Amino acid sequence: MGDMTNSDFYSKNQRNESSHGGEFGCTMEELRSLMELRGTEAVVKIKETYGDTEAICRRLKTSPVEGLPGTTPDLEKRKQIFGQNFIPPKKPKTFLQLVWEALQDVTLIILEIAAIISLGLSFYHPPGESNEGCATAQGGAEDEGEAEAGWIEGAAILLSVICVVLVTAFNDWSKEKQFRGLQSRIEQEQKFTVVRAGQVVQIPVAEIVVGDIAQVKYGDLLPADGLFIQGNDLKIDESSLTGESDQVRKSVDKDPMLLSGTHVMEGSGRMVVTAVGVNSQTGIIFTLLGAGGEEEEKKDKKAKQQDGAAAMEMQPLKSAEGGDADDKKKANMHKKEKSVLQGKLTKLAVQIGKAGLVMSAITVIILVLYFTVDTFVVNKKPWLPECTPVYVQYFVKFFIIGVTVLVVAVPEGLPLAVTISLAYSVKKMMKDNNLVRHLDACETMGNATAICSDKTGTLTTNRMTVVQAYVGDVHYKEIPDPSSINAKTMELLVNAIAINSAYTTKILPPEKEGALPRQVGNKTECGLLGFVLDLKQDYEPVRSQMPEEKLYKVYTFNSVRKSMSTVIKLPDESFRMYSKGASEIVLKKCCKILNGAGEPRVFRPRDRDEMVKKVIEPMACDGLRTICVAYRDFPSSPEPDWDNENDILNDLTCICVVGIEDPVRPEVPEAIRKCQRAGITVRMVTGDNINTARAIAIKCGIIHPGEDFLCLEGKEFNRRIRNEKGEIEQERIDKIWPKLRVLARSSPTDKHTLVKGIIDSTHTEQRQVVAVTGDGTNDGPALKKADVGFAMGIAGTDVAKEASDIILTDDNFSSIVKAVMWGRNVYDSISKFLQFQLTVNVVAVIVAFTGACITQDSPLKAVQMLWVNLIMDTFASLALATEPPTETLLLRKPYGRNKPLISRTMMKNILGHAVYQLTLIFTLLFVGEKMFQIDSGRNAPLHSPPSEHYTIIFNTFVMMQLFNEINARKIHGERNVFDGIFRNPIFCTIVLGTFAIQIVIVQFGGKPFSCSPLQLDQWMWCIFIGLGELVWGQVIATIPTSRLKFLKEAGRLTQKEEIPEEELNEDVEEIDHAERELRRGQILWFRGLNRIQTQIEVVNTFKSGASFQGALRRQSSVTSQSQDVANLSSPSRVSLSNALSSPTSLPPAAAGHSRREGVP
Repeated sequence: MGDMTNSDFYSKNQRNESSHGGEFGCTMEELRSLMELRGTEAVVKIKETYGDTEAICRRLKTSPVEGLPGTTPDLEKRKQIFGQNFIPPKKPKTFLQLVWEALQDVTLIILEIAAIISLGLSFYHPPGESNEGCATAQGGAEDEGEAEAGWIEGAAILLSVICVVLVTAFNDWSKEKQFRGLQSRIEQEQKFTVVRAGQVVQIPVAEIVVGDIAQVKYGDLLPADGLFIQGNDLKIDESSLTGESDQVRKSVDKDPMLLSGTHVMEGSGRMVVTAVGVNSQTGIIFTLLGAGGEEEEKKDKKAKQQDGAAAMEMQPLKSAEGGDADDKKKANMHKKEKSVLQGKLTKLAVQIGKAGLVMSAITVIILVLYFTVDTFVVNKKPWLPECTPVYVQYFVKFFIIGVTVLVVAVPEGLPLAVTISLAYSVKKMMKDNNLVRHLDACETMGNATAICSDKTGTLTTNRMTVVQAYVGDVHYKEIPDPSSINAKTMELLVNAIAINSAYTTKILPPEKEGALPRQVGNKTECGLLGFVLDLKQDYEPVRSQMPEEKLYKVYTFNSVRKSMSTVIKLPDESFRMYSKGASEIVLKKCCKILNGAGEPRVFRPRDRDEMVKKVIEPMACDGLRTICVAYRDFPSSPEPDWDNENDILNDLTCICVVGIEDPVRPEVPEAIRKCQRAGITVRMVTGDNINTARAIAIKCGIIHPGEDFLCLEGKEFNRRIRNEKGEIEQERIDKIWPKLRVLARSSPTDKHTLVKGIIDSTHTEQRQVVAVTGDGTNDGPALKKADVGFAMGIAGTDVAKEASDIILTDDNFSSIVKAVMWGRNVYDSISKFLQFQLTVNVVAVIVAFTGACITQDSPLKAVQMLWVNLIMDTFASLALATEPPTETLLLRKPYGRNKPLISRTMMKNILGHAVYQLTLIFTLLFVGEKMFQIDSGRNAPLHSPPSEHYTIIFNTFVMMQLFNEINARKIHGERNVFDGIFRNPIFCTIVLGTFAIQIVIVQFGGKPFSCSPLQLDQWMWCIFIGLGELVWGQVIATIPTSRLKFLKEAGRLTQKEEIPEEELNEDVEEIDHAERELRRGQILWFRGLNRIQTQIEVVNTFKSGASFQGALRRQSSVTSQSQDVANLSSPSRVSLSNALSSPTSLPPAAAGHSRREGVP
């Protein structure tokens, strides 16, 4: 429109022709600097430089009404000159960079140094090997082969370091890749409404160009900067940019600046886009972020404000544990607590660590005492000064054996199991329509005890249809025949519905034959427009006659008004206002009603009461939503004071009351029954009338007639929970929530209050874990407060999605039940893994301990330990963490926060199997040679090759683990451990694969694995003993757990530890981090030194042959420790994410260790 005719106008205005390439009337820089102004400054600047917003539209060659022509060359040109609405993501790190980062780990560096020194020493033989006079410990002597094969140890360490690094790097790399994939999915789904060539179209946010006319409405997150052209009551929450929480009212003459990344809280309107992508306000901040990692303060402010593409891309990479640990922590400052599972795991790890520490200390003490007594008391050797280094080396050797025991004790696979389990679940949950934004939400869901659900769209289909109406004094139980309605009433009705609704709401023809017409926009309004069409009328001509620009004043719908009104100017200069809203609210403001002849008659309060009884309540009891449509005429002079709402929205004339049905989704009642059976209380929180809400709740099965429950309205709820001063009291809430099932006519604050009340309640012995669903902007606070927030993927506004943890891509309540199933499954998978892992640990520790003390040589050699560690950590976590969930998970009550991670049953299983394995291993160790008629491997002569005896022990040990892995699939004492085993192909593959590799190791492993090939009958015995595990499992299952009172549970969270006393937490966190780093540093430093000394010792005592086992045991400590290292990075990052929640609580040690500071 303003395209060609104004060419002369442009030429006058192009003062700096060169900089715009002569295309548009203003440059990118001009617009960018304009957008940096606020409020009145901006208005003044626009007036001085451009004239008004229309002039800017003309310069940008766009029309405020028609929008851009939308031709491809024009759009391309705009993208070229003004840029695209896309903030380029930071380049992902290459695989090599990730490898380099993984190498930075302190533990690994020390290991590498130790390995290199070890390699160096193995090739160096000093003269005068040893001082004959010094004492030597008894035990198998060092042999030639060992000295020549000294390099094997160093090489093995390096190899294990390489493995660890590659695995870590690959994990990080695939995680980043997945995250980016998810990101691009979220971005593609984000659409925005613009006007092009007079048509309202939805385009992906990235397609928006400067000059586009965008339609903004309640609940939008603005995708670009722009100037407000026209609209009603637009209020914006700019806290994400300014930090001010007050809503800012926008108007053309006071503050027309609309900034990207801010949220529309009320009203609607249109804006002309003036800056996109990198040039928008958000983009500028992001470019700064990308450029300077040191601008942390800004980052903190921005992290809250995720502007679609941008923020998501720019978030520093997520931590290894809960995907978005850090951005979630920043967004939800209140979510101080670790997730339940993390809390329990941390606690368990500490308990195991302590036990391991005690065991290793005892080992060292026994060995030292044995040596000193034997040398100085029994053999009466003097302590010679030249022997001091030799003795020191012995003590060092003993220390290393102790460390081996400690290393074997720690379940390094735990963090890996948790990560695998969560990542696997999240991937599979996508198929069940759950888009998980925060990893730990998935596991929290398994503990949920309460779900507060919206009604509209979640429990119901959100296809509104008018099924009853009260028009002209008649209550029609179905859609009335158009001829039975008076013509005057009909015209008023059609106008009132067509004009007084968002023009973006439409009913479009169905996509394929026989389908229902498509409803676009606000669903309630779609229902009303559908009613107009059912009455054989059309709303389009009314709208084209009265376009949006001509509407005189609009009072938009918000949660306070619960109604919407539009004022138009009639041809005779007088005004008419159409109003619609919840019937009990609008009817209170009516003083007239149209009768059968279309004439207004008086409508008194007692008529109203009668109407409520005769019409509204019956409709509501059928589960219908009642909407009243009304109007009022105003004289042309004096013009009413439009800002005085109370006077304006009064004295209305009621046109009709309609009952809108929103049918319950067919699968919801079943889903709710499953929830109730699983011990989860479902509550409905809705803005609807209480009768409607109750009727729907009965249809869904939330309430059953005859039960003792409460259905409250928001007002009544508030009256009951507040004291005389109007303050909310927790005791009062505690009296209500356990029985409350339906909260009707509730405001967003009521929802937030209820959720907070349930979470903070100490009424039950378990703290309640609450999930909330929401779709509206106003649900944001409740979604954030809840333990898990579900946003609707289809109907949800951007604000709701932003505040949520999981997005339901099909808006369906039954998907929530799937989430519960997956959550419980994660929890069970980790318990299964623990049960398996701890059995192996208990056995390995005791074998290493007694072996060291009795024979001064561990029956399980270093490289063998590495292999066992590999099966029990990596492979088992893969196999057990990927079990698919079953419906049976929903048959039990939620675990709650105080339920220990290792139940009595599991403890029984762990100890029971440990007894079996230990008995057999020790039998084989001490009398095995007699059973198999082979040479004893215990006190082997000097140059002996690996003995069959010890190979049988190793092989039997592995076989028992393999069959015990099958036992570990069930943790609640079930008998059938093979149940559903073929539904998990990964499990079968891993068990068979491990078996195959074991055969290869034993038959062809030779010296490196200290194995000698076995005969078929020996193999059969090994497998037979392994199979005994399954039989023994059945024996254990018969022992009733209730009899074993002495078994302690482990890994429980007590009530006390949950109180998130923030200051306290921060201190604890700091200490615990720094200490952990220090302690780790010290241990590793010791280990490093020991390794060097040992190598010298190996060389020195070459002749006196004392430390054959020492070297081996040492190697085992290295190899299993290198596995430790792989996972040490994860646990320390778990608590890091918590420490990050407040910038001050990050101790220097941890900060250095964090791998995701996001600094380029």
